Amino acid sequence: MSSIKEVAHLAGVSTATVSRMMANKSYVSDDTRARVQAAIDELNYQPNRVAQRLREQQSRILGLIVSDIQNPFFSELARSVEKFAQGRGYSVFICNTDEDGAQEQRYLDLMQQEKVAGLIISPTRQVAKRLERLAKSNLPIVTIDRQVDSSFDAVLIDNEDAALRLTERVIASGYQRIAGIFGHLSFTAEERLAGFRKALEAHGMQPHSMLRTPAFENEGYSAMESLLCASGPPDAVVCSSALLATGAYQAVKAAGLELPEAFGFACFDDPAWARCVSPRVTVIRQPTKLIGESAAELLFKRVENGQRSASLIRLQGELVERESLR
Repeated sequence: MSSIKEVAHLAGVSTATVSRMMANKSYVSDDTRARVQAAIDELNYQPNRVAQRLREQQSRILGLIVSDIQNPFFSELARSVEKFAQGRGYSVFICNTDEDGAQEQRYLDLMQQEKVAGLIISPTRQVAKRLERLAKSNLPIVTIDRQVDSSFDAVLIDNEDAALRLTERVIASGYQRIAGIFGHLSFTAEERLAGFRKALEAHGMQPHSMLRTPAFENEGYSAMESLLCASGPPDAVVCSSALLATGAYQAVKAAGLELPEAFGFACFDDPAWARCVSPRVTVIRQPTKLIGESAAELLFKRVENGQRSASLIRLQGELVERESLR
């Protein structure tokens, strides 16, 4: 196996120059860079990443902790973050918590052990204090989808406004008994629930029912099934996430209800099935790619300058009107 000394000898430079070029830590002329890269290619040199990390006390790896990788929103966001990071010479370590606070804590431990260069996370309520301690230890952190407090860089959508607009659209369709199915652990669900309530109150209406449940497909099915089996069931529903909506939609179809005449259906996110079923589903589409890119860009700014003031980027969801409402 070739060594960095052999690379430096073949390129006619010092080992320090090779090290600086590979770490992108200082300016290296184009000619020198070309000679070093040619030597690396000729010798098939592979740096010892573990030793390099110990020397630098920092890896070129970013951590990304998401609450549910099955949710299309988070899988698309992960791709966006990874592509942006790769363009800067970084890799992304992706972890999935399933909204489990204990699992989230374990992954935070792992991020510290691996000395990641920075962390992007969609946090549950349980880790807010832990994130504050990590930030004080100089780990750059950006929160996505959910905000811990104003001291953190964050990229969000205006969830309350988006939920208000989506619910307004349901109301405008003439439905009178509007139910809501919302997640129960996240800041995001709270904001969406607030927008749902505000829209109804503005029209002198009360929610038919509001169910809080873990934001997974099976729970969405069970919640919708229980609503439809009750006496005086709702005539429309708003779901706060793609997975809840996936299960809820299946329950509506299993009950034999015709959309949009007998029942109205609307949800957050824009899963592929929502565009393929008939009738297609009215949704709030989040700017997922932009969220991921913005979070990664904020993280690199924080890595470069840990003393900068926190930034909050609040994006707007897009109301996409389709045929699941009258």
